[in-house]
Amino acid sequence: MHILFVADPLESFQTYKDTTFSMMREAQRRGHQIAVCEPRQLLWQQGGVVQAQTRRITLTGLADPWFEEQPSAVLALHSFDAVIMRKDPPFDSEYFYATHLLEQAEREGAKVFNKPRALRDHPEKLAIMEFPQHIGPTLVTRDAQAVRAFHAEHQDIILKPLDGMGGMGIFRVKADGLNLGSIIETLNREGAQSLMVQKFLPAITQGDKRVLVIGGVPVPFCLARIPQGGEVRGNLAAGGLGVAQPLNDADRAMAQAMGPTLAARGLLLVGLDIIGTHLTEINVTSPTCFQEISDQTGFDVPAMFVDALEAAVAASVHPAL
Repeated sequence: MHILFVADPLESFQTYKDTTFSMMREAQRRGHQIAVCEPRQLLWQQGGVVQAQTRRITLTGLADPWFEEQPSAVLALHSFDAVIMRKDPPFDSEYFYATHLLEQAEREGAKVFNKPRALRDHPEKLAIMEFPQHIGPTLVTRDAQAVRAFHAEHQDIILKPLDGMGGMGIFRVKADGLNLGSIIETLNREGAQSLMVQKFLPAITQGDKRVLVIGGVPVPFCLARIPQGGEVRGNLAAGGLGVAQPLNDADRAMAQAMGPTLAARGLLLVGLDIIGTHLTEINVTSPTCFQEISDQTGFDVPAMFVDALEAAVAASVHPAL
């Protein structure tokens, strides 16, 4: 296959832990050709098809330089066997526009993973509200008074922006309500911006578990991201310690219940975030943790992903089979 990765700049990759890099490495190991572009390099001209300024690369197997490249070329997205959208959050206006260009490329015959419409339809924090049976007490609002009422009911709460990533902008307010007003003002910008409020889950001390679901099937190991020091956040970007562990029965049951539904919507790869037995986020834009799980357990997550990618491409070419 000839695969195009739409991603952040190659020069920004930290290859020892980067999930997109691990996908590329496994794809190349199987003989697939790799090209890359950034969302800013997508283009669509009147009367034409969606194209991109692409870089054809070969992985070297070295730490530095980790890739070699051929001269860049402008190519139609539908000329690739698969297009993998791996641009990291935030999901801002430019990301939104990129999904529209990718959806147009689909209409022209491109096979895009995760599906652009599904990326738009599943904002990563808000998407959990579709699955109330799996989440703890949660409120989404712009209304400061509604937040205060939620705090009065649950006493110990977490507040966070809907568009945050890596643990940015997450606050905990305990029963004393210290700084609640200031935090609300910071997050909702005087009612102009929605925020999410959740009951604090003490199980965070055992980790915020990332459960990967590939082609509707859960990876048998998760990465528990355990807060360090006085932190309430387990995110690796916020200093959390990543510890791989087998899925427990509750995690597996949740992933098996949700996985086929999400896969049917065009989400080939999903990262479920689970604290205790509660779902806290559904990651669809650029789920990570492939290398951490593989390195600690020996389970080959990139191979499972490329297996699923190959099967999805084959199914789209031969839908009747």
